[in-house]
Amino acid sequence: MLIGDKMGEIIPKPKSKFLKVICSKCKNEQIIFNKASFVVKCLVCGAELAETTGGKAKIKAKVIQVQ
Repeated sequence: MLIGDKMGEIIPKPKSKFLKVICSKCKNEQIIFNKASFVVKCLVCGAELAETTGGKAKIKAKVIQVQ
């Protein structure tokens, strides 16, 4: 996809994604961001699903689907 006839710049696709994960304790499915900037906890039981690393988050839950 090009923008501007003269420039011919290409729009880059984002490298970040949303992940559908399942909690290991209560089996709750939740959608989280793979570059989370804070600790992500399960909305049902409060278990830690992901922690920050400065870039991509360290995912502690089982990833079901990448969106």
